[in-house]
Amino acid sequence: MRRRRVVATVGAVSAGLLVLSACDKPTAMATITVGSSSVSSEATCGGEGKALKASNLTACLKDKDIKEISVDPEETVRFGVDPEIADNGWTILMNGRPLTDSSTKTYRTIPGSVFFNTQYGAQGNSTLVSVQEGENGATGLWSFRLKKDDGS
Repeated sequence: MRRRRVVATVGAVSAGLLVLSACDKPTAMATITVGSSSVSSEATCGGEGKALKASNLTACLKDKDIKEISVDPEETVRFGVDPEIADNGWTILMNGRPLTDSSTKTYRTIPGSVFFNTQYGAQGNSTLVSVQEGENGATGLWSFRLKKDDGS
């Protein structure tokens, strides 16, 4: 009887490990915080350390299924990335164009007004902001939509 339990336990553990090995490893996270609100996301594209083709990057920037956060232009927008993204260098993109130089820090801040200022390429009350991993070519992209909140 005891032998059956041992065999059954070993079988259950083996089946569990087999199921887990079939799962994809989650990608690193990027987070945007405004005031007391924050939103986090796994990579929209890439994030596994392999270079993305320019055509893939363009398609990722057109993805409609991305997380949103409201931004009062008078607030500070805080960007945070997992250390594995920071180690590879990362840039903040606004509507697909670089807004910052590459950084290896895990945290950056930008005034909220920048994301709705036409001088920086903003259009209307909504801006696509992305975290692009990689200093010598993109290896991952985390995208968010910032919606203007004028406090009313």
